[in-house]
Order: sequence, then structure tokens, then C-alpha cells
Amino acid sequence: MASHRRPKQPSRTRITVLTTAAAAAVALSANAANAAPSEKPGKTEVKAQVDKLYEQAEQATEKYNGAKEKQEKLQKEISTIQDNVARGQQDLNNLRDGLGSMATAQYRSGGIDPSVQLFLSADPDDYLDKASTLDQLSGQQVEALKKIQDKQRELAQDRAEATEKLKDLAATRTELGKKKKEVQGKLGDAQRLLNTLTAKEKQALAAEQQRADRSSSERVQLGNAVPASGRAGAAFSAAQSQIGKPYSYGATGTATFDCSGLTSWAYAQAGVSIPRTSESQANIGTRIYSTSDLQVGDLVFFFNDIHHVGLYAGNGQILHAPRTGTVVRYESMSTIGGPFMFGVRV
Repeated sequence: MASHRRPKQPSRTRITVLTTAAAAAVALSANAANAAPSEKPGKTEVKAQVDKLYEQAEQATEKYNGAKEKQEKLQKEISTIQDNVARGQQDLNNLRDGLGSMATAQYRSGGIDPSVQLFLSADPDDYLDKASTLDQLSGQQVEALKKIQDKQRELAQDRAEATEKLKDLAATRTELGKKKKEVQGKLGDAQRLLNTLTAKEKQALAAEQQRADRSSSERVQLGNAVPASGRAGAAFSAAQSQIGKPYSYGATGTATFDCSGLTSWAYAQAGVSIPRTSESQANIGTRIYSTSDLQVGDLVFFFNDIHHVGLYAGNGQILHAPRTGTVVRYESMSTIGGPFMFGVRV
């Protein structure tokens, strides 16, 4: 006889799991159907991101410039100290040679006096501390020994100073390498972003930049800004002669410039030596906080950390080297991208 067993019913736990899984599958399918395909950033968004990276690169550039300037200064100081040590050692040798000649003369005349033996000692300080020996010395002999002592101390100080500066130089070179790497990293990130654009978008972006370079210069030239005078005027005229030169980090002309490279070069043409970096340039003259008090040729500083500097051109415009991808040009102070902090009259 056939068996009529009742089919086994699925457990409640299994039903719950299956129901949950099915619901999740339906939800995922709905989300997948409704989700928009991922979109790469457009030209406008890329430009904004690239401009921010260029600003960060400029910040790092000014730190790089500062480290480079410090390195060059230390190298000159070390070279000077080393020259002084070499000359001092020669002077010391000459003093000792003189004492040797004295000893030779005394020997020929009947023997070396104990006081002269003192002169030939490798450690005159030890003998000078002995009062009984000093009593045997003539005034001339004491003076000769003191000259040797002074020269020995001077050489020791110079060598110690050179050692410390060499340590400082090594640390500065390390800092320089880090800042250079940081700048290159920011510029690399910007280039990778630009590479995501289509050829047409790149062309459009380049055309926008060219129009900005051209129109800003034409706008100020047609505005007939009040000409500067004196050395500020000479510096401004020098900077004007570089309009159209590309921006390049760490550059001081004349093929390319960065912001403080342009201002320091321009003032150098006027016979005025100013520091290399924007941070240092901010501390060299009279500060001017009102734009209405600015004169053509004044240095003008932007951003809270003062990492950008240009020359005031009149009519609310500046002449500067803006950032990577641009050229030396005029630009409205309102479009720099950071707040005006103050001007400096050199």
C-alpha cells in the first residue's frame, strides 16, 4: 500500500532568511536601475581643483625659495669662515716660525734659554699658568706667546662655528628637498586632473587662460594708470618689460618667474636689493593697509600666510606672476583668489 505522508514544511527560520534575501535582491536591483552612471568631473570642476592645487604649489614654492636662499647664504658664510681659518692657520705658523728663529739664534749664542723652550711647546697655556716661568720671560717674549694663544683660540672658535653651520646646511638641504618634492607633487596632481579632460575641453581651458592674460594687460594699459616715480617706478618699468613671460616655480628670470622672483628681480634692476621670498619682502618697508594709499610700484601681498606678492599697477590692478600655467600680467586685485593683506613701500 502506498504511503500518504504529509510533506515536510520549511522551518520558520528558513522562510525568514529567504524572504530577507529576496527583499535585499529586489532593493539592490532597484538601486542599480535608478543609480546614475559615475561621471568624471567637468571642465569647470577640474579648473577649480587645479587652481587650488596651483595655489598650494605656490605656498610650497615660497617655502622652497626660503630654504634655497638660506642654503646659499650658509654656503657663503661657510666659505668665508673656511678662508679665515686657512689664513689664521698661516698666521699661526708664521708666529711659530718666528719663535723657532729666536730659538735657533739663542742656541748659536750658547744654548736655549728655558723661557725660549716655552715658546716651542705644543701647549703654551700650560706654561703661562706657571708664575715661576713667567718671571723668566721678557715683555717681548710674553707678548709673542699671547699672540699665539689668541690665534689658537680664534681658530678654535672659527672651526666650531664652521661645524655648526655645516650641520645647519645639511638640515636646510633636507628641508629644500622636501619642499621641492611637495611642489612637484602638487603640480603632478594638477596635471593628472588636466589629463582627465578631453582634447576639446583642454583647448577651451587654454583659450580662456589666453583671453585672461591678454584682456587683463589691455585693460590696465588702456586705463592709463598714474606712472610711478623714483626707484619704485624703475622697478615697475622693469617688471612691465617682462609681461608675457611664463610662471615657473623657483624662477627669478628672465626666461621665467615666480611671484617673488619677479618682484625681487624688478627691484634689483632699480638698484635695490630686496629679499627673495614674499614672507621676507613683507618686512622691508613701510606697510600700507588701505588700498587707496597704494602707489604704483608698491609691493602688495595676498593670502593670510602672505605667500603671494606683486607690484601695484594703479586702478586696483597689480602686475605679477600669478601661478603655474599663466604668464606675467596685470590683474584685478579682486580676482587674485585670496584676500589683500597689505602693501609695502620699499
